[in-house]
Amino acid sequence: MAKLYFYYSAMNAGKTTILLQSAHNYRERGMHPMLFTPALDDRNKVGLIKSRIGLESEAIAFDGDDNLFEAVKQQLEEQNVHCVLVDEAQFLSRDHVFQLTEVVDRLNIPVLCFGLRTDFQGELFEGSRYLLAWGDQLEELKTICHTGRKATMVVRVDEQGYALREGSQVEIGGNERYISVSRREFKEVFYGGKKIRLIDPLEKSAGEDSDRQDGLLE
Repeated sequence: MAKLYFYYSAMNAGKTTILLQSAHNYRERGMHPMLFTPALDDRNKVGLIKSRIGLESEAIAFDGDDNLFEAVKQQLEEQNVHCVLVDEAQFLSRDHVFQLTEVVDRLNIPVLCFGLRTDFQGELFEGSRYLLAWGDQLEELKTICHTGRKATMVVRVDEQGYALREGSQVEIGGNERYISVSRREFKEVFYGGKKIRLIDPLEKSAGEDSDRQDGLLE
């Protein structure tokens, strides 16, 4: 049976790489994946999914008015669709997520969504909220904070490395604007005003070794 999957993480956990590898695996077996990416993500080119390690693929760029269920139905008139893959899924709307559940429930096509869970203020994105609520299978992809702990959150920083606490929820950027951090580091940077060191070797201090050894990436 088809399912709606949501693979979530902080930044730099390899979400896009996994998506593109999944698409490659389908194509290698003579199957046809259908890829979607938000039109507002123009870091490389609108309609292009590209990972940090250089993998890339063309995709259908969607915006708020598009009906993803109808787009898949239309594609089915030309060829079979074996899987739907959605990059930057945090930018989906509530309606988009509902449409993707229809792809699963009515067309019996699996849908794999990859995205962030929370924004730079620690709040859920709309797409992530409804994927968490309506998804059949939720999986966390893990990455590391510069402190050595598991990174679960993202901060938006200025040029000096201080957290920006206000601004639009959606502001496209990469490693120069967003840093993946642990919850503890998020609180110190976002609420405590701590300056984040963008390139920082792992530090060890008394009392912290056990914290880092216990449950790192659990």
